[in-house]
Order: sequence, then structure tokens, then C-alpha cells
Amino acid sequence: MDGDLKSQHIFIGVRQCSEAVAAGKAASAYVAQDTDISIKEPFEALCREMSVPVHYYDTKQQLGRACGIDVGAACAVVLI
Repeated sequence: MDGDLKSQHIFIGVRQCSEAVAAGKAASAYVAQDTDISIKEPFEALCREMSVPVHYYDTKQQLGRACGIDVGAACAVVLI
């Protein structure tokens, strides 16, 4: 895992990320493994449908840190 998403143009959070993926604006997606399954599964399905590769972090805290924020993040996308 690259570990540093903050240097790229990203969206953080399920709503913004889902909108970006659905609009074809996401180059890749990142999901925390400890995200609640009711959030994680629909987002992963949307990414598969839109052919957006999904990468994983073990925890929301790790993903949040990689994105340069002080709180956990369930998902993030790197924009095209």
C-alpha cells in the first residue's frame, strides 16, 4: 500500500466517494477492512460495476491517516 493518499486529489467519505465512482470520476478506491459491511459491500459493488479498482487498508484509522485527516475514513477515492 502506498500509504500516502494526501498528496493526490481525493474524496473521502462514503457519499462523496460513491458519487465520484458513479459519475466515472474515480481512478481507484480505498476501503478500510473494518468498515461496517452495510457500507462496505454496496460501495465495493458500485466500484466493480464501474470498473474502479479497490484497494484495502486494515482499519479506518490507517486510511484516515493516509488521507491526511485526524479521524478514521471508511473509504476514499483518487480522482481522475
